[in-house]
Amino acid sequence: MKKLRITVDGNVYEVTVEVLEDSDDWAPLAQSAPPVAGHYAPAVPAPVAAPPVAAPPPVQAGEVVSPLAATVVSVLVSPGEKVAAGQALIVLEAMKMESTVSAPAGGIVQAVYVEAGASVGEGQPLLALG
Repeated sequence: MKKLRITVDGNVYEVTVEVLEDSDDWAPLAQSAPPVAGHYAPAVPAPVAAPPVAAPPPVQAGEVVSPLAATVVSVLVSPGEKVAAGQALIVLEAMKMESTVSAPAGGIVQAVYVEAGASVGEGQPLLALG
């Protein structure tokens, strides 16, 4: 056991230290300048590149796409149904908010690609109008 005196921020402490390895090749550390209050800068990790975002599937003419990544709550139309411009087609939910996807133009529903409960990505085709 060795008894040491340590000074931290002007306060003197006496401590007893158990020596596990007896070696005479140690030397006291050089005293550095005390830190200046308010000038502490934590280490900042290097920025990490975000993984590439997958491109949405190609959109065919007449397809209505999802405006955001969401869950399909309900599909309000079926194939063969005639729809008017602005008519509600599909209800989506993202972050507990519902969004309605409306027909960009009038036409006939050619195909519906999703069903209630399905997860869709932004830009993913939901249905085709003809």
